[in-house]
Amino acid sequence: MNEKGKVYLVGAGPGSADLITVRGAELLKTADCIIYDKLANPALLKFARPAAELIHVPKRIGPGSATQDQINNLLVEKANLGLTVVRLKGGDPGIFGRIGEELSALKEAGIDFEIVPGVTAAVAAAESAGIILTDRDYSSQVVFITGREAQGKQKSSINWELLAKFQGTIVFYMAMENLELIAERLIKNGMAEGTPVAVIAEATLPSQRTVRASLKQITEKCEENKIAPPAIVVIGAAADEKLNWLVGKPFFGKTIVITRDAESNVDFAAKIISKGGNPVEFATIKIEPLTQTNIFLQTLTKFSEYDWFIFTSANGASVLFDALQQLGKDARVFASAKIAAIGSETAAKLQQFGIKADFTPSVFTSKELGKQLIAYANLKAKKILLLRSQLASDELSELLSIAGAEVDNVPVYTTAAVKNDPGPVIEKIKNGEIDWLTFTSPSSTRAFFEQIPVELVNSSSVKIASIGPVTSEQLKNLGFEVNVHADEHTADGLLAAIEKIYNL
Repeated sequence: MNEKGKVYLVGAGPGSADLITVRGAELLKTADCIIYDKLANPALLKFARPAAELIHVPKRIGPGSATQDQINNLLVEKANLGLTVVRLKGGDPGIFGRIGEELSALKEAGIDFEIVPGVTAAVAAAESAGIILTDRDYSSQVVFITGREAQGKQKSSINWELLAKFQGTIVFYMAMENLELIAERLIKNGMAEGTPVAVIAEATLPSQRTVRASLKQITEKCEENKIAPPAIVVIGAAADEKLNWLVGKPFFGKTIVITRDAESNVDFAAKIISKGGNPVEFATIKIEPLTQTNIFLQTLTKFSEYDWFIFTSANGASVLFDALQQLGKDARVFASAKIAAIGSETAAKLQQFGIKADFTPSVFTSKELGKQLIAYANLKAKKILLLRSQLASDELSELLSIAGAEVDNVPVYTTAAVKNDPGPVIEKIKNGEIDWLTFTSPSSTRAFFEQIPVELVNSSSVKIASIGPVTSEQLKNLGFEVNVHADEHTADGLLAAIEKIYNL
């Protein structure tokens, strides 16, 4: 018989995936089963182990919705199988999250649990809209109210008379369906019709919208602007504050498709989120190590004979050091030689493994790496090992050979195309919901357009950004005009080039 598992009730935060707590993210990485609700950002499921069971339990949205009793039973059932279960709940689990019912079911079944707090929507929505809920000048208190009480409840637990006289900030959750009624009750009980109100929809996301009006006019204003749940309603003097820092981020409201391999997409997505954008991850390739081949293993025994090692990508560095670790080796295998990196991303990756590149060119292409390295060092009769992709061209090798170097090419990885469900991206392009497609290699470009119709993109308003000349050439061969070329051929350089468009 299995020992009982444990349930972690984790706050997913208010919307943006990077606002989950460190503890919450770590638990997602180790869970056997993740039971998540509608308000938890699906991007958080990227943390899940490949073997983890993912169960969506949306409520009150028609077919496929789950009742609270079903969710309670599911938690108990999975824990009784001895599994580590994460119950992922939007915002903070203890604020209008019906956590009490879930805890009662777990306690009755004798199942251990832990509550992991999250950033609650009221605080996050207000702050992302530039509203400070408490300030010693205008509000020394704040109250959170549900805009939707339990179904079938005979009498409201909200003291409307007291609330109408509240000298502070009032925040309503789940209030959009009853916004007109809420405003009427507050005004009827003595709150001034001109009291400032702010309604924040899709808080912390690039699609965030804020509507401001008086208490009397707020319902009409929300209808005009087609504001729909999820939204937070802030009432009081605080709602008049308009710092609007989030909308000032360079990519606010922009949706950017990223097409690298899955691991690289994670880092790229984080950079876009930090600039206020909405990344859509569409992995086109996967990295396949070639470090078990005879040619690599034989070359590894001769590392001490080389004068220079050249890394032409961050992927190559990662794959090589993974192989060294598996073979019980480390950076000391490079002790007798100098190291060159094709660019800053590759140099930064090497730095993670304790290697400081001796040479990085000012322009991050194979051709410039060869030309500048030849000018930097006397390579005549020097033994050079290129650790690279199997698909890379021979341009660098030929340049170094002409300079008198003895060059060995050893592929440490290759790339293979990855198939996705292209439907969601195709639909977004058709609906005008994609602003940018980004491409960082010819292989990812080819793989993307094997799944997404060229004609669809060409007939849309989508803009295209390329990391460098080789990728741009591939795009031109497919019939595309590249809107943006990165000056620095890195992910950061690509984003900087896009950002420059909006700063003109």
